[in-house]
Amino acid sequence: MTLNEAIFRPVTALKGVGAKTAEALQSLGIYSIYDLLFYFPYRYDELENLPLDQLEDGQKVMLKGIVATNPYQNYFGYHKSRVSFKLRIDHDIIMVNFFNQPWLTKQLSVGQEIAVYGKYDLRKQSLSAYKLLANKNSDDGMAPIYSINRQIKQKKLQTMIDLAIAESMDEMGNAVPEDLRKHYRLMADQDLVIAMHHPKDLAEAKEARRSAVFREFFLFQMQLALMSSQNKSHSGYAKHYDLEEIGKLTKSLPFALSPDQKKVINEIFADMFVDQQMQRLLQGDVGSGKTVVAVFAIYGAVTAGYQAALMVPTEILANQHYHKISAMLEDFGVRVALLTGSTKTMERREIYKELADGSINVVIGTHALIQEQVAFKKLGLVIIDEQHRFGVVQRLALINKGDRPDILAMTATPIPRSLALTVYGDTALSEIRHLPAGRKPIKSYWKTSSQLDEVYSLMRQQLAEGFQIYAVTPLISESEMIDLENAEALHDRLAGEFPDQEVVLLHGKMAAADKEQIMDRFAAGEVDILVTTSVIEVGVDVANANLMVIFDADRFGLSQLHQLRGRIGRGQTQSYCVFLADPKTEAGKQRMKIVAETNDGFKLAEEDLKMRGEGDLFGKAQSGLPEFRTGSVVSDYQVMVVARDEAKRIVQADPDLKTEKLADLQAVIKYKKIVQARA
Repeated sequence: MTLNEAIFRPVTALKGVGAKTAEALQSLGIYSIYDLLFYFPYRYDELENLPLDQLEDGQKVMLKGIVATNPYQNYFGYHKSRVSFKLRIDHDIIMVNFFNQPWLTKQLSVGQEIAVYGKYDLRKQSLSAYKLLANKNSDDGMAPIYSINRQIKQKKLQTMIDLAIAESMDEMGNAVPEDLRKHYRLMADQDLVIAMHHPKDLAEAKEARRSAVFREFFLFQMQLALMSSQNKSHSGYAKHYDLEEIGKLTKSLPFALSPDQKKVINEIFADMFVDQQMQRLLQGDVGSGKTVVAVFAIYGAVTAGYQAALMVPTEILANQHYHKISAMLEDFGVRVALLTGSTKTMERREIYKELADGSINVVIGTHALIQEQVAFKKLGLVIIDEQHRFGVVQRLALINKGDRPDILAMTATPIPRSLALTVYGDTALSEIRHLPAGRKPIKSYWKTSSQLDEVYSLMRQQLAEGFQIYAVTPLISESEMIDLENAEALHDRLAGEFPDQEVVLLHGKMAAADKEQIMDRFAAGEVDILVTTSVIEVGVDVANANLMVIFDADRFGLSQLHQLRGRIGRGQTQSYCVFLADPKTEAGKQRMKIVAETNDGFKLAEEDLKMRGEGDLFGKAQSGLPEFRTGSVVSDYQVMVVARDEAKRIVQADPDLKTEKLADLQAVIKYKKIVQARA
């Protein structure tokens, strides 16, 4: 069975899926029927119907019975509700409670036979129910649980997936070639999709996941191998930079380069000087001075007669880099431009023109740099900061705007060398492991909510000494589903707690101009306490911000906490970071202890790898690793290695994937490129 490209038609081709639903699905990365089919559950609930006398306290279970009383609804807390009714199971009666699902009152009636899934309370003989199953005849087995959003609920998503399965199974083909499937005993795509969405039991779910992990890693490694093959098929251009000018740049710095910075700069210049395209990944802890290294690479390229581009994931970081790099290079006659989604139309057109004629030497920007209108006269160096935030295709889109430019990727989230080389392909690796001289290590503390008065006392002390404070929270506004601190409520509370201070709110949903204005005010010392979300995680550099308090810190990933902490400690004074959290599990408590005890991102990464299995302690987008839906590059590391080796073998033998047996693979990779470019 070969792949039919009709499988890539948009989700609106399915009955009942309109434009509004399609838009909501896009935030989940689902654009087509293919995406629906391969949008796999992240876990399963085991549905086992046991007699009441066999149940243990706290056990998750499916119960079948008859509704014995009319459901009634009451409210408690802020916008919280509970639907309750009694369920007769043989000769026993138990109470069933559904939380925040008020519509169930219209779906339930006395005498109705139903099946419910939830957590059993032995003492109260009640069930805290998670979901009402389709009907009383729901089979024992595995119920898939998907990542969803507010617009797309579990039931709706599963209905769409089942419809896609019913209509499109014959169009699926096989992305993994048959010889690999046989050699590694992997499922064909059709069997894989059925088994992942509707496994018969835990054993089949595990077997399906094994095939799904290989497939996901294999497609990723194929893209890397193809990109590497494309780059290696051409030599690069030697850049004969001006050492005398670079010496002047060194002397102009108000500080001495650290030994690590000098070493990395020399590695980069050695790459640039030869006629091979540089492909280098720079790992450096937060605050280690990667930006300064980037400036040397940029100036080296400019003195050799080339242009440079620096792409970053957020507008805040782009603005930060623009001001810092412009200031460092303005005395050397280097023209630096800023290009983001907020750049005004007239200014944007002027930048396009001056990049094309070479008047602009350096451009710093976000995804705006990969727009079709952006063209360079002589692009010789591409730097991608926080490069794991960009897909393979996005990185390639910028690289292809030059004629084999040198490539320097940077990340502030260290990962072990073996893992980096596996995930990032044939990339040379540089590391900055030590902070610049004069920086004092940040003192970190884990405090619980019962110690909030101590935290306020530290905040007052810092404010009295003239320093500024970050107050960070996971949410923007109040959620009905999760009882967390939120930025708006926290802003109001801190404004009341510190009435004589300027307390200002900043979050990612604000307009870019508003965010920039607030950050400018904070940098100028006009804001005392900045209440914010993780929008300030990367790149924000305010030396007078001496204290950070992170509320509900256990809701962030370890690496994200470390990144956030890296926003302080930028000056010569002692800085403090407080992680305010009440973790309920031992693993959560251990994470708080680890992050409070070490400032070393490399050590933190190693500790994290020791702790985590399938879990994503770092947070999906914060680990420094590409995001995978099914596989974990930590626990499934050997699968990644095998996938890499097989991808390299295939590309070496057939770099254009022209062989008939690779037709399905080629079609899927082509589609993935389209999606990544769109994301």
